[in-house]
Amino acid sequence: MKKGSLLGKIGAGLAGLSLLVSLTGCGKEAEPVYVGQSLVSGREVETLAPEDKYRTYYEIFVGSFWDSNGDGTGDLAGVTEKLDYLNDGDSSTDSDLGITGIWLMPIMPANTYHKYDVTDYTMIDPDYGTMADFDELVAACNERGINLIIDLVMNHTSSSHPWFKTATAYLREIGDAEPDPQECPYVEYYHFTKTPLVGYAKVSGTDWYYECPFWSEMPDLDLYNENVRAEFKEICKFWLDRGVAGFRLDAVKEYVSGNTEKNVEILTWFNDMVKEMKPDAYLVGEAWTSQPEYAKYYASGIDSLFDFAFADQTGNLVKFVSGTYLANSYGEYINRGEERFAEQSDHAINAPFYSNHDMDRAAGYYTGEWAAQQVKMAGALNMTMTGNVFLYYGDEIGMQGSGKDENKRLAMRWTADEKAAGMCKSPAAADTNIQQTYPALDEQMQDDSSLYTYYKNVIRLRNQFPSIRKGSTQQLDSLSDSEVCALLKEDGEERVILLYNMSATVKTVELAGATLEDGTELNVKMLEATLVSGETPVTVDGTTLTMPEYSVAVLKLSAFLSEKN
Repeated sequence: MKKGSLLGKIGAGLAGLSLLVSLTGCGKEAEPVYVGQSLVSGREVETLAPEDKYRTYYEIFVGSFWDSNGDGTGDLAGVTEKLDYLNDGDSSTDSDLGITGIWLMPIMPANTYHKYDVTDYTMIDPDYGTMADFDELVAACNERGINLIIDLVMNHTSSSHPWFKTATAYLREIGDAEPDPQECPYVEYYHFTKTPLVGYAKVSGTDWYYECPFWSEMPDLDLYNENVRAEFKEICKFWLDRGVAGFRLDAVKEYVSGNTEKNVEILTWFNDMVKEMKPDAYLVGEAWTSQPEYAKYYASGIDSLFDFAFADQTGNLVKFVSGTYLANSYGEYINRGEERFAEQSDHAINAPFYSNHDMDRAAGYYTGEWAAQQVKMAGALNMTMTGNVFLYYGDEIGMQGSGKDENKRLAMRWTADEKAAGMCKSPAAADTNIQQTYPALDEQMQDDSSLYTYYKNVIRLRNQFPSIRKGSTQQLDSLSDSEVCALLKEDGEERVILLYNMSATVKTVELAGATLEDGTELNVKMLEATLVSGETPVTVDGTTLTMPEYSVAVLKLSAFLSEKN
């Protein structure tokens, strides 16, 4: 194993180190404290029930992931071949990432490389393989306890979709006559008008225009039309019957652009329709707007919405890690979001993410001396948030790409050899001069201090502690300051404290003074695990915790002392 990488170290060699330390001074028998890169010794990774919706999702652009047949394009069979990398199905091993959910970006036939212009909703794009390949992937995911969701693009179709082609051919055929939906119901599937409006394009050979705010080759559907709704009911049934666990819903705030109330109405219909067919289906929506606004979409009953407030290079995660925001306000930002979501729905599941296919790659958000450590720290903050966390393929190895969309969907760097078997070609229009700061996966897998190893460890912590992925969150002001944030997370009887040093300085934390806002003392039982971005470990001396730069400590909370008196 290589040590001493400039990318940051995780304290290799400390995984099995145990110290006998009492953190409470309460007369209890001293218990082992485990420090280092790893996880809590002897603690089992929880096996998730199929209907458990609190998972760690991995977003895959299939065409850039793994090529099973040597044509240069990633495919569904390639995803199946690489499932052991994501989750090998054995919770006792730590050789996989520990992913428990997969989001496949569009896999249906389309004219573009990105495939958000669907031409057939119940087929597999030939670039990606066959329906048999998809069925095999679903079966393999089920064997590993992975929930598979697929992208569903309802806002628009391709202009090559039979619905649109039939509608526009009919409009050309009737000339100046008024269209009759009885003759051609597809004329009501889309928004046609003879008034040239902003965001509309002309139907060639006619006086008609159609709504297409994204692109002239992606006409918007009318999701209030009952025939369109019936189509999507059959489409959803088709995919649910094939075993998908749910759907990622594209562009939900554009169903009726600028009208949140109507978008919520459409989502309510869709949620109710899908849940009637599959009560445990998981639905997550993309509403790229401010948190107060997308929180309103939870009123539809939808399970999750992507938490854009914490994503991108201008989002909250970057602001905390870079020091723009004070660490002791991090919990306040999290609580504010949780309160907003809970106001709309009593079963809202947040969907935090850090970057995705529409954003510059996260590894490029930081510059300077501490950039590598900050990349790790931000990853830890994201992956320890409550909800369904989404990880974009390649972010676990620090892939970089910015600018146009193709640059954000480069071929997964399994190895530095771009001509090696299984390696995909990046999208044709991608720039060829993008510099990669971090090594390819095969090299990082041999390095205990790599970004990949760090992500693998934080995901395993997430899987080991239900309170981390689905617990309620409370900031502990008594242990927090401008550079350190302490969060109490509870799920049932499990209680843990997460301590984050978000600074480039060594910090000490006095654990004996841990209290809730009302003054209730906390019984901090033991240090369970740590994540460090350099060589220096987290240490404990009596009740004093010393945290190196950009480090995380997980502490077990056995009880509130007031409950025992």
